[in-house]
Amino acid sequence: MKKVIILHGWTKNSDKWSVFLDALREKGISANLPKIPGLTENLDKVWNLSDYVKWLKNIVDKEKNKVILIGHSNGGRIAVAFTNLYPEKVEKLILIDSGGIYHHELPLRIKRTVFKTIAKIGKKLTSSKSMKNLLYKFTRESDYKDLDENTKQTMINLISTDLKPMLSQIQTPTLIIWGRGDKTTPLSDGRLINNLIKNSKLKIIENAHHSPQFTNPKEVADTILSFDI
Repeated sequence: MKKVIILHGWTKNSDKWSVFLDALREKGISANLPKIPGLTENLDKVWNLSDYVKWLKNIVDKEKNKVILIGHSNGGRIAVAFTNLYPEKVEKLILIDSGGIYHHELPLRIKRTVFKTIAKIGKKLTSSKSMKNLLYKFTRESDYKDLDENTKQTMINLISTDLKPMLSQIQTPTLIIWGRGDKTTPLSDGRLINNLIKNSKLKIIENAHHSPQFTNPKEVADTILSFDI
C-alpha cells in the first residue's frame, strides 16, 4: 500500500479529513495526517516557515524511502518550502488549493495591515468579545480570533512569505488540485503555481471551493491515484 503524508491547512480539528482518508484507503493509499503545531497541536513559541520545515523533516526522516507529500492550503505552503530545501526526500508533491502566493494588490495590502494590528486595536477599543468578533468578521478573518497569541504571530509570519522564488526552483513531479470556485486561494493562484513549477500538472475540480477533498473526496482521490503514485 502506498503511503502519503498529508499536511492540513488552518484548522484546530482534523475530523473533517476522515472521509477523504477513507477514499484514499479504498484506492490503496495509506495516509499519515500529523498534528501541526499551533493548530491541531499546541505551540509554545512563535514559529516561522523554517521552523515548520524542520518539524516536517523530523517526520520525513523516519521514513525509509522518499515521501509523497500532500499539502492543503497552508499545509501546501509548508510542503513547498520543504520540497524546495530537501528535493531528494520527496518523490512527488501534491498541492490542494495551496497557499504561498503573495498578493500585492492594494486591497490585500490593506487587509494584511489590518490583520497584523487588529488584535491590538481590539484591546484598545473595547474589552467586549462581541465587538472584537465584529472586527474580525469585517476583515473576513474569523479563524484568526480563536488563535492564541503565539499562533497569531506565527500565522502572520507565514502569510507574509512569498513562495514564488521557491516554486520556480522545484523540479519534483507535482500535481496541483484546485476547486474552481475557491475564493480563499483563487484559481489564478493555482494557474500561477502550475506555470512556476515546470514539472507540474493542474487538475481543476468543478463545483468545488477551497477544500475539494471534503466536498469531492472520491474525485480528488481518483485524481491523486491517476498521478501514478
